[in-house]
Amino acid sequence: MLSVRKLNAWYGKSHIVRDLSLEVPGRQIVAILGRNGVGKTTTIKAIMGIISRRGVVALDGRPLETLSADRIARAGVAYVPQGRQLFPHLTVRENLQLAWHGKTFGDSDLKRGISHFPPLGRLLDRYAGNLSGGEQQMVAIGRALLNSPHAILLDEPTEGLSPLFVNIVRDVIIELRAAGIAVLLVEQNLTMALSICQYVYFMEKGAVAHECPAEEAKNSAVVERFLGVRVDQPRPPRVS
Repeated sequence: MLSVRKLNAWYGKSHIVRDLSLEVPGRQIVAILGRNGVGKTTTIKAIMGIISRRGVVALDGRPLETLSADRIARAGVAYVPQGRQLFPHLTVRENLQLAWHGKTFGDSDLKRGISHFPPLGRLLDRYAGNLSGGEQQMVAIGRALLNSPHAILLDEPTEGLSPLFVNIVRDVIIELRAAGIAVLLVEQNLTMALSICQYVYFMEKGAVAHECPAEEAKNSAVVERFLGVRVDQPRPPRVS
C-alpha cells in the first residue's frame, strides 16, 4: 500500500498542496480528479520527492518522505510523468536502459520492460523522438515498469493519444492492478478513469475536497459538482 498523510508541497514560496492524505492499496487503481490547476500533478511530484514537501509518505509501511526521488524509485515507486519526458536523441533501448537499477542490463531485463507492449520489440533501435505519441507513452510506461515496482504514479497517461492507444494504455493499467501493483492515476479522460478505478479523490485548491468509491463518483451530480462537466457512462473493461 502507498500511504500519504498530511502532505504539503511548495513551488518556491507558493504553497500548492495542503494537508493532503490518501491511500492506494495494492491491487487497486485510485484516481485523483480535479479541474486544471488544483494541484494534481504537484501532488504526484511531491509524493515522488521531486519538489519541496512535508508530510508522511510510506510504501508498505516503509517511510519514504526523507528519501530523494531516485531512492524512492529504488524503494519500489515508479513514476510516469506528464508529457513522457523521454530522451528524444536516444533509442528506445537506451531510454529503457537508463532507468535500470541493476549493475548490468541484459535481454531478460529488456524483455520485462516491454512485456506489456509487444510492439516495442520492433522499435528498440528507433530514436524516441521519431516515435508517435502513443509509442512514446508505451516506452514511458515500460521504463517505469522495468524494475518491478510495488506502486506506480501515472500523470495524464492518455493525454493527446489516439483512441487506439488510449485503449492500450487503459488495458495495461488494468493488468498492473491484477498483478498486485498499487496504481495512482491522474487523468483528464473521465470516462476512462472512472471505468477502471476503484476509488476517487477529488481535489480543489490543493486539497482533497471529496473522496468516494468509484461507483459513487460515476454519479453525474458528483462529477458536475467538482469538475463542472458531465461524464458519459463508461463501458466495462475488456476481459481477456
